[in-house]
Amino acid sequence: MRMMNSGVMVAVVMTMGWLMASATAILHKVGGKQGWDQNVNYTEWAANEQVYVGEWLIFNFGKRYYNVLEVNKTSYENCNDQAFIKNITRGGRDVYQLTEARPYYFLSGGGYCWHGMKLYLTVHDGLPPAPELAPALAPATSVACPPNSLTSSAAEMLFLSIALCLALMWTL
Repeated sequence: MRMMNSGVMVAVVMTMGWLMASATAILHKVGGKQGWDQNVNYTEWAANEQVYVGEWLIFNFGKRYYNVLEVNKTSYENCNDQAFIKNITRGGRDVYQLTEARPYYFLSGGGYCWHGMKLYLTVHDGLPPAPELAPALAPATSVACPPNSLTSSAAEMLFLSIALCLALMWTL
């Protein structure tokens, strides 16, 4: 019986860790205020971003003109929009979750890649470092996800998991 309680406690602790990571998801607005548009230096933007597995990118753009394609390194280097991996275009405010630690390559087809609409981003494994205090007037290009039903549910589940863990420890 004692082994079963220990196993349950391990499961609860693992669930709590997952919920805490989910509740603090980061949304990176590609291109900052300018979004996904021509004449934005995405190399410079990416150099100022620390991106980790599980975080999200949001591409804001005029859907009549642009699209967002995930491509391989060769297609990125040659602005080839024909052999894309995935078309993530859905309507001009498109989000994309970064699910693994690796380089990601994105571009806009229709010749816009040649005008700078391409992004190379390295996604790191592990949890992001603790946030530092930022100056009040610094422009933000990465923001924590605002409270929504998913985050609220995660917070509620975290509270319930902690309560369950405490109750299990009390019975041991």
